[in-house]
Amino acid sequence: MSELAIAAPPANEYNPYYSRYISLVPQADILVSLERQLPETLALLRGIPEERAGYRYAADKWSIKQVVGHLTDSERVFAYRALRIARNDATPMEGFEQDDYVRYGPFEQVRLADLASEFEDVRRATLDLFQHLPPEAWTRRGVANKSEVSVRALAYIVAGHELHHRRVLEEKYLKG
Repeated sequence: MSELAIAAPPANEYNPYYSRYISLVPQADILVSLERQLPETLALLRGIPEERAGYRYAADKWSIKQVVGHLTDSERVFAYRALRIARNDATPMEGFEQDDYVRYGPFEQVRLADLASEFEDVRRATLDLFQHLPPEAWTRRGVANKSEVSVRALAYIVAGHELHHRRVLEEKYLKG
């Protein structure tokens, strides 16, 4: 396990698009952030009644279940990218079409409680991956979705992406 505090990556370690997520991460140590997020997100998700889980705040928006499925799928993809780069795999990785992942995902047929449990399992696997990286792996870079990215940037993207969608859930799906 890394004993280092993994600070936020400099802007040259990721595509500028991802600054919208990375800037949301409050901790100076990404491992602390990722661990602290899990119980907060699970409390939010487990507090949503199943009958509300299909809610969309607009006709063209994802349902709550689809947002949770998207969170889980995206974390899997980002963690996979981090794994490959951490292991010094220089093969460029293609992007993924998030709308297709949601469209073809089974999320609407799965109970929200089960989606929340799956998110928990994936986050715990992500934490295991990041907690056991050697120090030199954190700054390794690779190409994903036609942009250079470091392992530490991917860890911050995972955390920031989750925070972004948690805020969307709180502000657009669950207010009122």
